[in-house]
Amino acid sequence: MTERQKDRPWLMRTYAGHSTAEASNELYRRNLAKGQTGLSVAFDLPTQTGYDPDHILARGEVGRVGVPVAHLGDMRRLFQDIPLEQMNTSMTINATAMWLLALYQVVAEEQGADITRLQGTTQNDIVKEYLSRGTHVFPPGPSLRLTTDMIAYTVSHMPKWNPINICSYHLQEAGATPVQEIAYAMSTAIAVLDAVRDSGQVPQERMGDVVARISFFVNAGVRFVEEMCKMRAFGRIWDKITRERYGIENPKQRRFRYGVQVNSLGLTEAQPENNVQRIVLEMLAVTLSKDARARAVQLPAWNEALGLPRPWDQQWSLRIQQVLAYESDLLEYDDIFEGSTVIEAKVGELVAEALAEIERIQEMGGAMAAVESGYLKSQLVASHAERRARIESGQEKIVGVNIFETTEPNPLTADLDTAIQTVDPAVEARVVESLRNWRDTRYQPPFNHPRPCKALERLKEAAQGTGNLMEATLECARAGVTTGEWAGALREVFGEFRAPTGVSSAPVAIAAEEGSTLALVRRKVELTAQEMGVGKLRFLVGKPGLDGHSNGAEQIAVRARDAGFEVVYQGIRLTPEQIVDAALAEDVHAVGLSILSGSHAQLVPDVLERLRVAGATDIPVIAGGIIPSGDAEQLRAAGVAAVFTPKDFDITGIIGRIVDEIRTANKLDPLEVPA
Repeated sequence: MTERQKDRPWLMRTYAGHSTAEASNELYRRNLAKGQTGLSVAFDLPTQTGYDPDHILARGEVGRVGVPVAHLGDMRRLFQDIPLEQMNTSMTINATAMWLLALYQVVAEEQGADITRLQGTTQNDIVKEYLSRGTHVFPPGPSLRLTTDMIAYTVSHMPKWNPINICSYHLQEAGATPVQEIAYAMSTAIAVLDAVRDSGQVPQERMGDVVARISFFVNAGVRFVEEMCKMRAFGRIWDKITRERYGIENPKQRRFRYGVQVNSLGLTEAQPENNVQRIVLEMLAVTLSKDARARAVQLPAWNEALGLPRPWDQQWSLRIQQVLAYESDLLEYDDIFEGSTVIEAKVGELVAEALAEIERIQEMGGAMAAVESGYLKSQLVASHAERRARIESGQEKIVGVNIFETTEPNPLTADLDTAIQTVDPAVEARVVESLRNWRDTRYQPPFNHPRPCKALERLKEAAQGTGNLMEATLECARAGVTTGEWAGALREVFGEFRAPTGVSSAPVAIAAEEGSTLALVRRKVELTAQEMGVGKLRFLVGKPGLDGHSNGAEQIAVRARDAGFEVVYQGIRLTPEQIVDAALAEDVHAVGLSILSGSHAQLVPDVLERLRVAGATDIPVIAGGIIPSGDAEQLRAAGVAAVFTPKDFDITGIIGRIVDEIRTANKLDPLEVPA
């Protein structure tokens, strides 16, 4: 047998960035030395949502889930001694994508790079921010304009750059089925391509170049046969839409190009060592089929459900990819599923159902209209609630969580404090100090930036008109403008957007049949309300800070509603002050705070203190999220009534516990109703 040439491996990335630009730069250089073939930059939440590190909403969030980049100086330090002309850099940034790309371009120019040779991707998919991840800033119309302007600019000036990475990843995390994941991502792509085509900025004959630079960022779950079929279906639908709707004749330009991060949502806090085999199976879904193979893969670490992975954990994830690419024979064969009737039938089913859902969304006026009406969000909340109900009932089995729960002591987590990386709380103060120093000295040597007010005025003028905003944004970058100043100028013109929460319109996920756990909890809620002399128990679900991952909060809110609570849920991005004001104004009986970004240590005690000052110590505060056990102890010592983490998958049981805490806080005897 003649040996055929092996395929080139996919790009191997690790999603990384934390604390400061200097610390992240060191991490990138270390990862590149280990054989990583691309950079994937995680930005912190203030950077993603257009706030400077000293803004009130940034408190507790600086450097937590990524690197803070507040101005050109930070971007210089982030990529110091890394030749950008030779890199392939992926940046997870959406609402502020134009700003970060401008900073990246200016740093590349300072390095002497030819910007036409810059390669990489900006995520820049705002629709999924409204639906699942919550780092949106502006309303849908202006957000789509920013994306359109960036695409038009890069096609002309940075032809190797992917200006948008349409991102179905977070849709799956928010509960999307494979059909919804395909349909919603494709509907977003149609909205973006229609906007570019209709903007007049790109001539029709260059639409093929636009389509060729659209990439996707996809999730792969543990049902790896279905996930692999999903990728084949994605490719088929993309080929059909780009050919029929946009007239793209060149098959190379129509190729479905995607990168993948496998599913972090399915990683468990219980028996976290099982996450390793989950990650491997999920990686196979996007690598086994040559015709639907990812162009770039990044894997989460086994301990992500516990906290921030260490460099060693990230190295382990990189080695998983390297073993498959370099030790196995996978890359020596053509597509190994070619001709499979089983695979073909599943792909055909996914294609038909996804096309029908895409058509439904088009009839509503497209993806943007379906966001504004709340249709897409309520569909996701409902799908997620159904999935949670299947896990709670044991219909969907998760090893180590609701089946095979007995375990030997785990040597990997024997010392939990060293099993994850913690961000030094002092980092925030240092970053804020550095920002203030930048504001004071940006006009002086060695930087000699022009005064930023002129650049910001020009940006606002451009935003009020219809011209492309990229040149004005580059001028701001060169003038030493900060992230908060750039976004603040656009907020003045465009306003801000509060996305629909999907909670009130979500259907009931589990029936409260006589004798069921939910029926018993409903009885507890009714009896407690009667004893307290109120019509209904009222429960405030709050998302303090900038963490936009609202899936858990939404599921708690929906189940509390189904259990008979009146639920107050105002969505994401609130200050502790706003949450306490709402709790007092609505006269609630309990407050639930949900945080996944690590800012719980600062924000939860702040809420407790404000309630104490207001004389409302009889309102129990419950915390939930990715909270390490040491932090949970500290929160309880500070006065938090209960702490729930991802291992607490029984939502109905959690609602029952909340009722118990309300009774304790109001000095009522325990109820003899089992729950």
